[in-house]
Amino acid sequence: MAIYSRAESLSHDELRALQGERLRQCVMRAYGVPFYKQKFDEAGIDPLSIKSIDDITRLPFTVKQDLRDNYPFGLFAVPQKDIARVHASSGTTGKQTVVGYTKHDIEIWSECVARALAATGATPDDLVHIAYGYGLFTGGLGVHYGVEHFGATALPVSTGNTQRQIQLLQDFKAGVICSTPSYAICLGEALQQAGISPDELNLRIGIFGAEPWTEEMRGRIMQLLGIKAYDIYGLSEVCGPGVAFECENMHGLHVNEDYFYPEVLDPDTLEPVPDGTYGELVFTCIGKEALPLIRYRTKDIAALWHDECSCGRHTVRMSKPRGRTDDMLIIRGVNVFPSQVEHVLLTLGLEPNYFIIVDRVHDQDTFEVQIEVGTNFSDSVVELEALRSRVENALQSTLGLHAKVRLMETGRLPRFEGKAKRVEDRRKLID
Repeated sequence: MAIYSRAESLSHDELRALQGERLRQCVMRAYGVPFYKQKFDEAGIDPLSIKSIDDITRLPFTVKQDLRDNYPFGLFAVPQKDIARVHASSGTTGKQTVVGYTKHDIEIWSECVARALAATGATPDDLVHIAYGYGLFTGGLGVHYGVEHFGATALPVSTGNTQRQIQLLQDFKAGVICSTPSYAICLGEALQQAGISPDELNLRIGIFGAEPWTEEMRGRIMQLLGIKAYDIYGLSEVCGPGVAFECENMHGLHVNEDYFYPEVLDPDTLEPVPDGTYGELVFTCIGKEALPLIRYRTKDIAALWHDECSCGRHTVRMSKPRGRTDDMLIIRGVNVFPSQVEHVLLTLGLEPNYFIIVDRVHDQDTFEVQIEVGTNFSDSVVELEALRSRVENALQSTLGLHAKVRLMETGRLPRFEGKAKRVEDRRKLID
């Protein structure tokens, strides 16, 4: 398995020394930002007292609201003339979060994505079909620059126009595809409908991220596209895709911890948890110049493992996030993650096309799951009722909560070219 950067195979002591030096630099840069200077001063922290990576637990946390409160450029640690690029989140849950990058930041981001490509078995001879969105979203340009850094050929298709994407896959013969997992499903279904076998394409590797996805969904993508499907993790506030990635072993995602130092904390006590224990993922951007986020609470729920991977990389591995603390629904006192619903549907052999509606009627929560029945659709009322009952029972068993299941014909629910929107919580409109 190819290792792209020597930093991925540093010894434990070498890596800790590098992280400590970069943390010291990060803290000094951050102290020049009024927001961080105030937080450090209030906590009585002298930046010069930060000597090693072990001192990170003394530092204050940063949350998404801090970026919104300092919108647009208040957390930047370098002058405007040194900002080479700006990205921003969609702003669907409030004011946009804005991230700036120096040329150095873009270089390390590109290197991190290149590491991900090497870990999946891609080579510089590959043409990479990039179906992430371009623009302020970090996915398209983040992967694009990583492909060029790696030395492969970037095909900047972006999202949308699925029939054109299929034509390009047939004609240009890309060996690697990058997109959201939900759009990979969309492409695979379109190929099936067009009567095109995966064997007619040149694809062998898919790198998917930007939204949570289950092992069952991985299997479905691999079946539809005839590829090996790998996870890549990132978030716009930290850098975008490339914070962590799977190698060919698929035993967790290797974190680029020489640039992004990870912690997993109990979300209630904010104390560290042992390896293998799920908690809230926290990152410190020890390698970035423009936006040196310190102990950024991602809200992603994950676990870390420090045991060595047989691929030869010595970096810590993180689990696929199994949800987010702010994606978690509390319905009648029960914690529910959309990924749990997806797991049930795929286990039953149904398509991962679903939509969750949570409402409140007469002070009681209602929970509805709309699903497409695909090839399971029947004109028989008895058969449809049996299927509906089977899904409801499976959800009840997994979630410990009754859900009303509504069966839909194929194509009734929306398809997503970007991040999939799976939940409508109507209680927020009236609470």
